[in-house]
Amino acid sequence: MIKPHIERVEKPWGYELILTPPECPVVSKILHIDEGKRLSYQYHEIKKETLALIKGRAKIVFNDEETEMELNKGYYIQPMQKHRFVGITDCDIMEVSTREEGTTVRLQDDYKRQDETEELRKQPNRGWQG
Repeated sequence: MIKPHIERVEKPWGYELILTPPECPVVSKILHIDEGKRLSYQYHEIKKETLALIKGRAKIVFNDEETEMELNKGYYIQPMQKHRFVGITDCDIMEVSTREEGTTVRLQDDYKRQDETEELRKQPNRGWQG
C-alpha cells in the first residue's frame, strides 16, 4: 500500500511542505512564502531545481536580475546559479529538485543564517531557531 508523505519545515520566511520521503531520488516540496518575506540570495553547489508559482504573487531574483514570476510557468535553476524568491503576497511555489547535496551558499540572508551544509540539514528546522 502506498502511504502519503508530508513533512513541514518551519522557515523564517514561511515554511516548506516536503512531499517526498527521504529515500526518494528526487524532492518535491511546496515553499510557502509570507507576504514581504524573502529567501536567501543563494546558490547550490550540486542541486538542480525547477520551480513554479502555483498561488499568489512572487518575484524571482536570478543572477542579479529581478522579475515577477508567472503563474504555472516553470523556472529551472542549475547548480551555481544565484537566486532568491520574494513573496509579493502570501504565495506558494512548487519545487521539484535533485536531492540536496553539497552546500547551499548564502550570499545574503535577512535572518543571518549560515550556509546550509549536509550536517545542518540533519538538525530540526535545519538549524533555524525561530
